Order: sequence, then structure tokens, then C-alpha cells
Amino acid sequence: MPTHYMNYNGTLLPEDHTIFSANNRAFRYGDGIFETMLYKDGEIRFLDFHIERLQQSMQRLELESSGKFDTYFFKGAADELIRKNNMLGQRVRVRLSVFREGDGLYTPDSNRPSYIFQVQRLEEPQRDKKNGLIIDLYTENKKPFGDLSDLKSNNALIYVLAGLYKKKFDYDDVLILNQEGFLCEALTSNIFVYFEKALYTPALNQGCIAGVMRRVVMDIAEAEGIPVIEAQISPEIMKKADEIFCTNAIQGIQWVMGYKQKRYFNKISRILQDRLATWTYDKEGSL
Repeated sequence: MPTHYMNYNGTLLPEDHTIFSANNRAFRYGDGIFETMLYKDGEIRFLDFHIERLQQSMQRLELESSGKFDTYFFKGAADELIRKNNMLGQRVRVRLSVFREGDGLYTPDSNRPSYIFQVQRLEEPQRDKKNGLIIDLYTENKKPFGDLSDLKSNNALIYVLAGLYKKKFDYDDVLILNQEGFLCEALTSNIFVYFEKALYTPALNQGCIAGVMRRVVMDIAEAEGIPVIEAQISPEIMKKADEIFCTNAIQGIQWVMGYKQKRYFNKISRILQDRLATWTYDKEGSL
């Protein structure tokens, strides 16, 4: 098989190359964050939002040199790595992991960042649009929420355990609850619930990730005249909702077809999905 390459601190290396020791802080303490992005038609979609979130996250974690990770960096690194892996013209999943360098126990010796850029070819979506997701609630463990819970951090045990539950019972996705038992997010997505002619999504203070696609979908809904309410949402709403759908940067919008015996429509999600296909922002972040 051809060698698959990654970018480690500016150097292209085979992905099976050993790049750090057992003292690595991302491994030992989960001391890092990441961005997952969609490269399509020669560019990273909604790149400005990803850069904004990454830089703000780095600043919150007191990582230095957040300004280094700008548009020039992302475009240059992504294009180089995609060419190296013969993925030009493909849909590509791009992941940037940023973590703290150096040693130290809980108290770091350094705040310098290291990074790993990775790319993965994406197959065209196989799921028939007529068939939505079948989901369940994951209730065995709940996600704690606080000032850092909206970060895409390397601390991911709740998602690993929820993923094992999803795999065990062969669901398409599972919804995670926060520590108070309210809806938080799906395994790799934010969630939206359409109920009584309004679109509800868990507020960021409920523990969900501040998703880029969450932000985009809220903008599209506003442009379509669909009221959007960020709120504390009881899982009981799943029994009454007209629609539920999941959103992330890679898959876009995925509508939920069923939860237990309940079946949902997909009118609103289809409208938003159609708009998403051509949705763009100008330099100021508006239409």
C-alpha cells in the first residue's frame, strides 16, 4: 500500500513514524485540542470559523503562538499534505491536533504548541437521503459541563464510552446527556430539535461543543425565518418533536428518522441541507 503522510510541526512524515515519547502531554493529560474540517472543491469549508475557534481555544488554554494558525498556515499545510497523499479533487477530512510541548506533571514546563496535521479521503455519502438515522439515548454516563466543556479537547472518554454503546446495540448515533440529565449533543455532532414551529438546540452552557456547523445552521435558519432557541432541553421532547437532526463539519446535516417507536419528518432539515450546499459568507462573516 502507498505510504500515507502526516505533517508534524511542518515536516511531512509517514503516519506510522514515531513522533513523541510516553511523556507527551497530549497522551498523559489530554493537554490539547483539535479541529476537524471538510476539504471540498479545493478549500476548507468555513475555514474562518475553524481558525477563530482554534485560536480562541488556544488562548483559553494559555498556549502560545495562536496567531500562527492563520489562513495562510491552514491553506498551505492542507494543500501540501493533500497533494502529497494524492487526494487532489477529492472530499477530504482534515484534522489538526494542537498540544502543549515539553515535560512537567500537571504544571507544564512550557506553553509552546506542537501540532499534527492529518488528512483522510472521504467516500461519497452512502446513506440514502430517504433513510435517516436511528438513534438512542446514552444514559450510562453523563457529560459534566463547565467553562471548558465547549472545547474540542483531547479529553474524550465520555464519547468513547458512548461510542461503545452505539456499536454494541448497532445504532447510527446516540445522544449524550449532561450531568443534570438534559440533552447535550450526539456522539460527533451537535443536535437540533424542531418542535412547535421553532428550532431548539442545547445552549453552550449545557455542555455541548461549540460546533462550527451548529453556528452555520443557526445562521441559515435565521435567513429562512425559522426561529432558533438555545435552551436547556429535556430528553422528553424527543417523544413530541416533529424533527431531530445532527450537524457537524464533515457530514453537514443528518436527519434522524427514529428513536424507539417514534418516527420523525425531515422537512426542515431538508430545507436547511439544500441551503447549506451553496451557503457562503463574505469576509465579514455575513451573507
